Amino acid sequence: MSEIKTIGVLTSGGDAPGMNAAIRAVVRSGISSGLKVKGIYRGFMGLIEGDICEMKTMSVSDIVQKGGTILYTSRCKEMMTPEGPKMAADVCRREGIDGIVVIGGDGSFRGAQKLSEQGIKTIGIPGTIDLDIDCTEYTIGFDTACNTAMEAIDKVRDTSASHERCSIIEVMGRTAGHIALWCGISNGSEYILIPERHTKDDEQNIINKIKAKRRIGKKHHIIVNAEGVGDSYAMARRIEEATGIETRATIIGHIQRGGNPTCRDRVYASSMGALAVDLLLQGKTSRVVAYRGGEFCDFDIDEALSMKKDIDEHLFGLTMRLSR
Repeated sequence: MSEIKTIGVLTSGGDAPGMNAAIRAVVRSGISSGLKVKGIYRGFMGLIEGDICEMKTMSVSDIVQKGGTILYTSRCKEMMTPEGPKMAADVCRREGIDGIVVIGGDGSFRGAQKLSEQGIKTIGIPGTIDLDIDCTEYTIGFDTACNTAMEAIDKVRDTSASHERCSIIEVMGRTAGHIALWCGISNGSEYILIPERHTKDDEQNIINKIKAKRRIGKKHHIIVNAEGVGDSYAMARRIEEATGIETRATIIGHIQRGGNPTCRDRVYASSMGALAVDLLLQGKTSRVVAYRGGEFCDFDIDEALSMKKDIDEHLFGLTMRLSR
């Protein structure tokens, strides 16, 4: 066992529902193991600036059900400079912090990697609604974001059906189409557009499909578009001109980041937070907590960052089969 006495926890990058459950698990697991736990506000920026406080059991009372992060978050470009990680490590030593749990996405893991190179033990927990970290089948916030988007699309469908129109609903996913893929299946969309499989023929294929389905009596149409594909409003205008069918675009936006986390996000985030503390107690560093094959595990952070996540081909094929 390592001689770790004090650990820190921070959230970095985009917020995700379930981050508070992970923070709570880190704090209470740490205290249960005899550690002192310090909360670091505003991610790596707060670490560099020394915005830190000691956390007690009651510091994380009544937060497991809340969205966002009580520690706040930021994106810190300084951690990608030669000076930033050194400054962060100096603050850790001054505060007596032996190890840090970093909750965030791949950008946050790169910061953790840099901090580890400075001699501070670091463990990463995948917290991102985009599900774009390849070493893990689950990331904190994805389940809640999908459910939020799914419910919103259901509501748009009611209006779309009432007016016999085509609706393009844009969900989050600048470089990853996992939310769009899952919502495309769960909402029974006619077509999904995702960055990983987007082609110049997609729009014409949508137009052809809408015309074909109108001929067999379908009155309304749902298209799910990931934000990384392009301008949903311009696409709606072009589709309306080509089909003669009223077409509207709806951008769901940042409501997908907020709200009460689902049961799965609370339970899995809690499990990941506890495992991160266990890894630090074992003296491990530069690791990423993951969930694969029904079990929680961990990967070397360099290995995790070198992996490139692709879309699930089975699910992508399924959307094509079910939308015929």
